[in-house]
Amino acid sequence: MADVVDISRVSFIVMREMRTPIIALIVVYAISILGMVFIPGPVIDGKTQYMSIFHAFYFMTYTATTTGFGEIPIPFSDAQRFWAIACLYVSVITWLYAIGSIIHLMQNPFFIRALAEWRFSRQVRKIPGPFFIICGFGDTGSVLTRGLSDYGKSAVIIDIDEERIKALQLRNYTVSMPGLCADAGVPKHLLEAGIRSRHCKAVVAITNNEESNLKISALARALNKNVGIITMSKVDVFEETLVTLGGEVHIVDPFKTYAKVLAAAMHNPGFYALNNWLVRDRGARLDKYVKPPQGTWIICGYGRMGHEVNRVLTKYNMRTSIIDPDPKNTTKNEYIEHYIVGRTTAKTLSQAGIENSVGIIAATDDDGHNLGILLNARYFNKNLFTIVRQNRHHNAVAFNASNVDMIMQPSLVTARKILFLLIAPLLKKFFGYLLADKPGREAEMKQVIRLLRERIGKRNPHLITIEVDEEQSSALLKRLRSGKTVRLGDLQRDPRDREKRLDMVVFVIKQGDQEYILPKDDFKVKEGDQILFCSTRLAHRLFNATLNNEYNLFYVLEGKYLPRSSLIRWWLAKRGKKGLVPGKFKAEA
Repeated sequence: MADVVDISRVSFIVMREMRTPIIALIVVYAISILGMVFIPGPVIDGKTQYMSIFHAFYFMTYTATTTGFGEIPIPFSDAQRFWAIACLYVSVITWLYAIGSIIHLMQNPFFIRALAEWRFSRQVRKIPGPFFIICGFGDTGSVLTRGLSDYGKSAVIIDIDEERIKALQLRNYTVSMPGLCADAGVPKHLLEAGIRSRHCKAVVAITNNEESNLKISALARALNKNVGIITMSKVDVFEETLVTLGGEVHIVDPFKTYAKVLAAAMHNPGFYALNNWLVRDRGARLDKYVKPPQGTWIICGYGRMGHEVNRVLTKYNMRTSIIDPDPKNTTKNEYIEHYIVGRTTAKTLSQAGIENSVGIIAATDDDGHNLGILLNARYFNKNLFTIVRQNRHHNAVAFNASNVDMIMQPSLVTARKILFLLIAPLLKKFFGYLLADKPGREAEMKQVIRLLRERIGKRNPHLITIEVDEEQSSALLKRLRSGKTVRLGDLQRDPRDREKRLDMVVFVIKQGDQEYILPKDDFKVKEGDQILFCSTRLAHRLFNATLNNEYNLFYVLEGKYLPRSSLIRWWLAKRGKKGLVPGKFKAEA
């Protein structure tokens, strides 16, 4: 529907701008052709010659291209030559006017926008599979789009900044990523982005404006009641409104998310290492544990991040000192050891007790100021555990060179959280299980880390969610519908050599309304199951080949080769045989 509307707008603008030039050309050529037809030509054999309509049209056509084939079909009379001279001058002027109108049309901002929207909607319609609509292509959108591309997931980008859309077009993504410079808060643009398409799985609102994110979310729910909505919000009032939209709605607050990560680092360093490794954080390793020390902490900047990290620190019985220029930036029921009003300087750091503190958090919204806080703090205490907020992605080089223990980049935290929600929605259940304060969970955490180190090691991890349906597991679904039992351990065999196991670890299987965490090899897979696993890129491809290729599936399950020839299959069936034994040219039951 949007494509039809866009082409109608393009056609309307073209006709409006080119109506007068086209009429002028038609009139000039009609008069010129009629003149050439009615003006008498030379007298041959005592008979006056006249030009036919076809030859007159032919003459006017090739002269318009300045080709100049001469006087045809016979030499002209002087009257015809005079008329031809007049027609040539008038037609040249008319053509110049028409060409000028075409140039003016190509510069018309409304035409350019309509043409861009038409092309954009066509690109969206050509996306063959599931895709996501991302509203906002700032630091967060850029990181998120790159992550989706790495996982082979398509996205449709809408951003109001033209420069960002131009930057998008220069990226070397592995899948289709069409972009449009427009306001995502206008319903028409969401329709052009394919929000009502059956392939549209979620709308992600991550613009820099909280009200715009709220508006986009509300419009998305009104236009499609079944689409998932993921919104970045840092304001409690907006979050309360978003919760009431209904359907699948996820609210991502980078500061609350990071506070949970910090709490995990204090409570369970192994989980923090696992989380950083799964998101492919710079320098992350499964055996690299980071645990913030116990003691007094200094928080520089008491905005949203300051409030959230203070809540986590006090939860673990740590004392905090706050340095912030706003004297009223506190709320009730908050425990703070010292609250120092002012900017972070050598004097205020000394007042906060920097010499006896174990850690410092630079949480302002200015990157230069945060790096300055870090340098000043290390001058007084070189043993501090440092956590620094990085607001701009392009400052990563400076922050990485500062040897900081933990870097909090809001755009990166948000992008990673949303990426997990899109490609691995069951991961939240898995993390909740590991972090639950119950006996044996720490041992299970170590077991998961050990398996990942054995099967994936130093290679990049890939989180994959596969559903047992016709689209993603056609061969497996066919076998299940035939009434045969399939166990999870057999599916994880290597289709090249079933005695070997694929480099993968299954985290969660959702079967109906029940989630099974770290299922065993004897788990019976059923139709409609959702399987979340972590693997290497090669293992994912081989596992996908097993699920969708009946010959690979037969081999890993039965240990025999399924003949491709119908004649051999019939011959084996006559003898009660199932397949051919690997390495042998004989049938076996």
